[in-house]
Amino acid sequence: MVRSFSLGNYKVGEGRLLVAAGPCVLESLDVALEVAQTAGRICSSLGLDYVFKSSFDKANRTSIHSYRGPGMEKGLNWLAEIKAKTGFPILTDIHEPWQAARVAEVADILQIPAFLCRQTDLLVAAAKTGKVINIKKGQFLSPWDMAQAARKCMEAGNNRIILCERGTTFGYNQLVVDMRSLPIMRSFGYPVMFDGTHSVQMPGGQGERSGGDRRFVLPLVRAAVAVGIDALFLETHPEPDKAKSDGPNMVLLSELEKLLKQVKKLHDVVQTIGYVKLSEEARS
Repeated sequence: MVRSFSLGNYKVGEGRLLVAAGPCVLESLDVALEVAQTAGRICSSLGLDYVFKSSFDKANRTSIHSYRGPGMEKGLNWLAEIKAKTGFPILTDIHEPWQAARVAEVADILQIPAFLCRQTDLLVAAAKTGKVINIKKGQFLSPWDMAQAARKCMEAGNNRIILCERGTTFGYNQLVVDMRSLPIMRSFGYPVMFDGTHSVQMPGGQGERSGGDRRFVLPLVRAAVAVGIDALFLETHPEPDKAKSDGPNMVLLSELEKLLKQVKKLHDVVQTIGYVKLSEEARS
Protein backbone atom coordinates (compact mmCIF):
# COMPACT_ATOMS: atom_id res chain seq x y z
CA MET A 1 0.00 0.00 0.00
CA VAL A 2 1.52 3.32 -1.07
CA ARG A 3 1.29 6.13 1.45
CA SER A 4 -0.49 9.25 0.30
CA PHE A 5 -0.13 12.74 1.70
CA SER A 6 -1.21 16.28 1.03
CA LEU A 7 0.89 18.89 -0.71
CA GLY A 8 -1.05 22.12 -0.49
CA ASN A 9 -4.19 21.50 -2.55
CA TYR A 10 -2.68 18.40 -4.15
CA LYS A 11 -2.73 14.79 -3.06
CA VAL A 12 0.40 12.76 -3.73
CA GLY A 13 0.09 9.01 -4.17
CA GLU A 14 -3.63 8.59 -4.84
CA GLY A 15 -3.73 8.24 -8.60
CA ARG A 16 -2.94 11.86 -9.39
CA LEU A 17 0.25 12.67 -11.30
CA LEU A 18 2.48 15.41 -9.94
CA VAL A 19 4.73 17.18 -12.46
CA ALA A 20 7.79 19.01 -11.14
CA ALA A 21 9.19 21.07 -14.00
CA GLY A 22 11.49 24.04 -14.41
CA PRO A 23 15.01 25.07 -15.41
CA CYS A 24 17.95 23.21 -13.89
CA VAL A 25 19.29 26.27 -12.11
CA LEU A 26 17.87 29.72 -11.45
CA GLU A 27 19.36 31.97 -14.13
CA SER A 28 17.04 34.97 -13.84
CA LEU A 29 13.70 35.72 -12.28
CA ASP A 30 12.19 36.43 -15.71
CA VAL A 31 13.15 33.07 -17.20
CA ALA A 32 11.97 31.22 -14.09
CA LEU A 33 8.61 33.02 -14.13
CA GLU A 34 8.14 32.31 -17.84
CA VAL A 35 8.73 28.61 -17.26
CA ALA A 36 6.54 28.44 -14.15
CA GLN A 37 3.63 30.22 -15.82
CA THR A 38 3.85 28.22 -19.04
CA ALA A 39 4.33 24.81 -17.44
CA GLY A 40 1.67 25.56 -14.84
CA ARG A 41 -0.85 26.54 -17.51
CA ILE A 42 -0.16 23.36 -19.48
CA CYS A 43 -0.48 21.11 -16.45
CA SER A 44 -3.67 22.81 -15.28
CA SER A 45 -5.23 22.36 -18.72
CA LEU A 46 -4.38 18.64 -18.68
CA GLY A 47 -5.50 17.97 -15.11
CA LEU A 48 -1.95 17.40 -13.87
CA ASP A 49 -0.67 18.80 -10.57
CA TYR A 50 2.23 21.20 -11.05
CA VAL A 51 5.22 22.11 -8.90
CA PHE A 52 7.89 24.57 -10.02
CA LYS A 53 11.43 23.24 -9.59
CA SER A 54 14.79 24.93 -9.86
CA SER A 55 18.04 25.13 -7.89
CA PHE A 56 19.44 28.20 -6.16
CA ASP A 57 22.85 26.52 -6.06
CA LYS A 58 24.20 23.60 -8.10
CA ALA A 59 26.94 22.51 -5.75
CA ASN A 60 27.90 19.46 -7.83
CA ARG A 61 28.81 21.04 -11.16
CA THR A 62 31.52 19.29 -13.19
CA SER A 63 33.86 22.30 -13.26
CA ILE A 64 34.67 24.73 -10.47
CA HIS A 65 34.20 27.51 -13.07
CA SER A 66 30.63 26.48 -14.00
CA TYR A 67 27.69 28.70 -13.11
CA ARG A 68 26.15 27.50 -9.84
CA GLY A 69 23.19 29.83 -9.43
CA PRO A 70 22.34 33.07 -7.60
CA GLY A 71 23.04 31.64 -4.15
CA MET A 72 20.67 30.81 -1.35
CA GLU A 73 19.42 34.22 -0.24
CA LYS A 74 18.75 35.69 -3.68
CA GLY A 75 17.57 32.33 -4.96
CA LEU A 76 15.06 31.89 -2.14
CA ASN A 77 13.79 35.42 -2.72
CA TRP A 78 13.20 34.55 -6.37
CA LEU A 79 11.48 31.28 -5.47
CA ALA A 80 9.26 33.07 -2.95
CA GLU A 81 8.27 35.61 -5.59
CA ILE A 82 7.51 32.86 -8.12
CA LYS A 83 5.36 31.11 -5.53
CA ALA A 84 3.52 34.33 -4.68
CA LYS A 85 2.87 35.28 -8.31
CA THR A 86 1.85 31.85 -9.60
CA GLY A 87 0.45 30.07 -6.55
CA PHE A 88 2.33 26.88 -7.37
CA PRO A 89 4.34 24.88 -4.82
CA ILE A 90 8.14 24.98 -4.99
CA LEU A 91 10.74 22.20 -5.13
CA THR A 92 14.42 22.91 -4.67
CA ASP A 93 17.43 20.95 -3.48
CA ILE A 94 19.63 21.32 -0.44
CA HIS A 95 23.22 20.18 -0.04
CA GLU A 96 24.05 20.72 3.62
CA PRO A 97 22.05 20.10 6.82
CA TRP A 98 22.14 23.76 7.93
CA GLN A 99 20.25 24.77 4.76
CA ALA A 100 17.18 22.66 5.51
CA ALA A 101 15.31 24.91 7.96
CA ARG A 102 15.97 28.10 5.99
CA VAL A 103 14.97 26.60 2.64
CA ALA A 104 11.85 25.05 4.20
CA GLU A 105 10.57 28.58 4.86
CA VAL A 106 9.99 28.87 1.09
CA ALA A 107 10.04 25.42 -0.50
CA ASP A 108 7.25 22.86 -0.24
CA ILE A 109 9.46 19.95 -1.33
CA LEU A 110 13.07 19.59 -0.21
CA GLN A 111 15.06 17.56 -2.68
CA ILE A 112 18.03 15.43 -1.70
CA PRO A 113 20.49 15.27 -4.62
CA ALA A 114 21.40 11.81 -5.90
CA PHE A 115 25.04 12.10 -4.87
CA LEU A 116 23.94 12.87 -1.29
CA CYS A 117 21.13 10.36 -0.78
CA ARG A 118 23.09 8.40 1.84
CA GLN A 119 24.05 11.48 3.90
CA THR A 120 22.32 10.75 7.18
CA ASP A 121 22.62 14.25 8.69
CA LEU A 122 21.19 15.82 5.53
CA LEU A 123 18.24 13.43 5.37
CA VAL A 124 17.45 13.88 9.07
CA ALA A 125 17.66 17.68 8.89
CA ALA A 126 15.36 17.72 5.86
CA ALA A 127 12.90 15.34 7.52
CA LYS A 128 12.72 17.41 10.69
CA THR A 129 11.33 20.39 8.72
CA GLY A 130 8.13 18.43 8.13
CA LYS A 131 8.23 19.25 4.43
CA VAL A 132 7.83 16.68 1.66
CA ILE A 133 11.21 15.07 0.95
CA ASN A 134 12.13 13.97 -2.57
CA ILE A 135 15.08 11.59 -2.33
CA LYS A 136 16.87 11.02 -5.62
CA LYS A 137 18.33 7.56 -5.98
CA GLY A 138 22.10 7.72 -6.30
CA GLN A 139 23.53 6.72 -9.66
CA PHE A 140 25.58 4.19 -7.71
CA LEU A 141 22.75 2.56 -5.73
CA SER A 142 20.33 -0.27 -6.30
CA PRO A 143 16.64 0.50 -5.83
CA TRP A 144 16.64 -1.76 -2.74
CA ASP A 145 19.13 0.57 -1.06
CA MET A 146 16.59 3.39 -1.11
CA ALA A 147 14.53 1.71 1.59
CA GLN A 148 17.26 2.67 4.06
CA ALA A 149 17.38 6.29 2.86
CA ALA A 150 13.64 6.56 3.39
CA ARG A 151 13.92 4.88 6.79
CA LYS A 152 16.27 7.63 7.97
CA CYS A 153 13.55 10.20 7.25
CA MET A 154 10.84 8.03 8.79
CA GLU A 155 12.78 7.59 12.01
CA ALA A 156 13.33 11.35 12.12
CA GLY A 157 9.54 11.70 12.21
CA ASN A 158 8.63 12.37 8.57
CA ASN A 159 6.81 9.92 6.29
CA ARG A 160 6.05 12.46 3.53
CA ILE A 161 8.64 10.90 1.23
CA ILE A 162 9.00 10.52 -2.54
CA LEU A 163 11.65 8.22 -4.02
CA CYS A 164 13.05 9.33 -7.36
CA GLU A 165 14.69 7.31 -10.14
CA ARG A 166 17.22 9.26 -12.25
CA GLY A 167 19.36 6.63 -13.93
CA THR A 168 22.27 4.41 -12.95
CA THR A 169 25.93 4.77 -13.93
CA PHE A 170 26.71 2.57 -16.92
CA GLY A 171 30.42 2.73 -17.66
CA TYR A 172 31.94 6.17 -18.14
CA ASN A 173 29.79 9.25 -18.89
CA GLN A 174 26.67 7.16 -19.45
CA LEU A 175 23.50 6.38 -17.54
CA VAL A 176 20.95 3.63 -18.05
CA VAL A 177 17.44 3.42 -16.58
CA ASP A 178 16.32 0.13 -15.09
CA MET A 179 12.53 0.41 -15.10
CA ARG A 180 12.37 -2.37 -12.49
CA SER A 181 13.40 0.24 -9.93
CA LEU A 182 10.00 1.96 -10.14
CA PRO A 183 7.83 -0.92 -8.87
CA ILE A 184 10.63 -2.00 -6.51
CA MET A 185 10.77 1.40 -4.79
CA ARG A 186 6.99 1.73 -4.87
CA SER A 187 6.73 -1.63 -3.11
CA PHE A 188 8.32 0.02 -0.05
CA GLY A 189 5.11 2.02 0.33
CA TYR A 190 6.29 5.40 -0.97
CA PRO A 191 5.19 7.35 -4.04
CA VAL A 192 7.77 7.22 -6.81
CA MET A 193 8.99 9.93 -9.17
CA PHE A 194 10.79 9.51 -12.47
CA ASP A 195 13.36 12.09 -13.52
CA GLY A 196 13.05 12.06 -17.30
CA THR A 197 15.77 14.58 -18.07
CA HIS A 198 18.67 13.70 -15.77
CA SER A 199 18.18 10.12 -16.95
CA VAL A 200 19.46 11.12 -20.41
CA GLN A 201 22.39 13.08 -19.01
CA MET A 202 25.99 12.16 -19.84
CA PRO A 203 27.82 13.14 -16.63
CA GLY A 204 31.04 14.95 -17.44
CA GLY A 205 30.57 13.93 -21.05
CA GLN A 206 31.80 17.22 -22.48
CA GLY A 207 34.96 17.50 -20.43
CA GLU A 208 34.25 20.51 -18.24
CA ARG A 209 30.50 20.02 -18.39
CA SER A 210 27.93 17.27 -18.64
CA GLY A 211 26.39 16.27 -21.94
CA GLY A 212 23.07 14.64 -22.66
CA ASP A 213 20.66 13.59 -25.39
CA ARG A 214 17.19 15.05 -25.02
CA ARG A 215 15.89 12.88 -27.88
CA PHE A 216 15.48 10.06 -25.38
CA VAL A 217 13.45 11.96 -22.79
CA LEU A 218 10.12 11.09 -24.41
CA PRO A 219 10.68 7.33 -24.81
CA LEU A 220 11.95 6.98 -21.25
CA VAL A 221 9.11 9.08 -19.83
CA ARG A 222 6.53 7.06 -21.76
CA ALA A 223 8.02 3.84 -20.43
CA ALA A 224 8.07 5.08 -16.83
CA VAL A 225 4.50 6.37 -16.92
CA ALA A 226 3.35 3.06 -18.43
CA VAL A 227 4.98 1.13 -15.57
CA GLY A 228 3.28 3.46 -13.11
CA ILE A 229 4.62 6.52 -11.30
CA ASP A 230 3.19 9.12 -8.94
CA ALA A 231 5.32 12.06 -10.04
CA LEU A 232 7.38 13.17 -13.01
CA PHE A 233 10.45 15.41 -12.88
CA LEU A 234 11.42 17.38 -16.00
CA GLU A 235 13.89 20.15 -16.60
CA THR A 236 12.69 22.58 -19.23
CA HIS A 237 13.90 25.89 -20.61
CA PRO A 238 12.86 28.34 -23.37
CA GLU A 239 16.30 27.95 -25.00
CA PRO A 240 18.04 24.84 -23.62
CA ASP A 241 21.10 25.27 -25.81
CA LYS A 242 21.73 28.62 -24.12
CA ALA A 243 20.97 27.37 -20.60
CA LYS A 244 23.68 27.74 -17.97
CA SER A 245 23.31 24.17 -16.70
CA ASP A 246 22.12 20.84 -18.13
CA GLY A 247 21.10 22.30 -21.48
CA PRO A 248 21.69 19.12 -23.53
CA ASN A 249 19.17 17.07 -21.55
CA MET A 250 16.47 19.71 -20.98
CA VAL A 251 13.13 19.73 -22.79
CA LEU A 252 12.41 22.73 -24.98
CA LEU A 253 9.63 24.68 -23.26
CA SER A 254 7.70 24.97 -26.53
CA GLU A 255 7.62 21.14 -26.77
CA LEU A 256 6.54 20.52 -23.18
CA GLU A 257 2.81 20.49 -23.93
CA LYS A 258 3.14 17.82 -26.61
CA LEU A 259 5.13 15.62 -24.23
CA LEU A 260 2.72 16.07 -21.33
CA LYS A 261 -0.31 15.30 -23.50
CA GLN A 262 1.19 11.87 -24.13
CA VAL A 263 2.02 11.52 -20.45
CA LYS A 264 -1.58 12.28 -19.51
CA LYS A 265 -3.00 9.71 -21.93
CA LEU A 266 -0.70 6.98 -20.67
CA HIS A 267 -1.34 7.87 -17.03
CA ASP A 268 -5.08 7.63 -17.64
CA VAL A 269 -4.62 4.12 -19.06
CA VAL A 270 -2.60 3.08 -15.99
CA GLN A 271 -5.43 4.28 -13.76
CA THR A 272 -7.79 1.87 -15.51
CA ILE A 273 -5.52 -1.19 -15.48
CA GLY A 274 -3.63 -0.47 -12.25
CA TYR A 275 0.00 0.01 -11.28
CA VAL A 276 2.53 -2.77 -11.62
CA LYS A 277 2.68 -4.55 -8.27
CA LEU A 278 5.37 -7.01 -7.26
CA SER A 279 4.49 -10.33 -5.68
CA GLU A 280 5.83 -11.19 -2.25
CA GLU A 281 8.13 -13.73 -3.87
CA ALA A 282 9.66 -11.08 -6.15
CA ARG A 283 10.35 -8.81 -3.18
CA SER A 284 12.05 -11.50 -1.08
